Amino acid sequence: MGDRLAGKVALISGAARGQGAAHAALLASEGARLVIGDILADELAAVAETLTAKGHDVVAHVFDVRDEDGWNAAVALAEERFGRLDILVNNAGVLDMAGVEATTRESWDRIIATNQTGVWLGMKAAAEAMRRAGGGSIINTSSIYGLIGSGGATAYQATKGAVRLLTKTAAIEFAGAGIRVNSVHPGIVDTPMVSDDVPAEVIPIIVGATPLQRMARPEEISYGVLFLASDEASYVTGSELVIDGGYSTQ
Repeated sequence: MGDRLAGKVALISGAARGQGAAHAALLASEGARLVIGDILADELAAVAETLTAKGHDVVAHVFDVRDEDGWNAAVALAEERFGRLDILVNNAGVLDMAGVEATTRESWDRIIATNQTGVWLGMKAAAEAMRRAGGGSIINTSSIYGLIGSGGATAYQATKGAVRLLTKTAAIEFAGAGIRVNSVHPGIVDTPMVSDDVPAEVIPIIVGATPLQRMARPEEISYGVLFLASDEASYVTGSELVIDGGYSTQ
């Protein structure tokens, strides 16, 4: 167990599985105390139980990132349980592969509310607690499709582009308070969201267009999140960390 985050408290959304669960495991292993959130109550409890059994200080909080009260309760829990909040990982997200004309208004609204509004609500809820802590680090999950076009996934891509610029705006706004804000931009990652929502025939096409010729493992994204969360990134804010096996370089 390391100490790169010793003494720090992190709040991670979408932590029940996939990238969020991997982020929780790595940040805890580096000394962070955690509040982990998700709408998947059983899976979230299992993650918390696994990490607690390893000796980590973790509390689960079931909430929907579209709900401002849920965010406020999560931040309050971090301060009540651990006395502070230093790190926010805005990880929760949903995906629809439909293009412009095939995307329904219902799907559009759901994805915008989760991926974009949820990130804004998380930053809004965490900011004052981080000021009380003397600063902090916010890591927002965007995507390579927040940087380049995909020819589909219209609502998803719209949100990921928005997250990129929300991050830069917040970085400027919060800099005076010592709060750094950065975005991570994963390529295709071997997670339940990909296996559940990306058509099976599309996955090898994306992998084939990736210079490293494979999907990322969730923990490979987590190491980027760990760096941005740590004091090693003390002069990094408003930046984009691309972790995509070279996909977006072409």
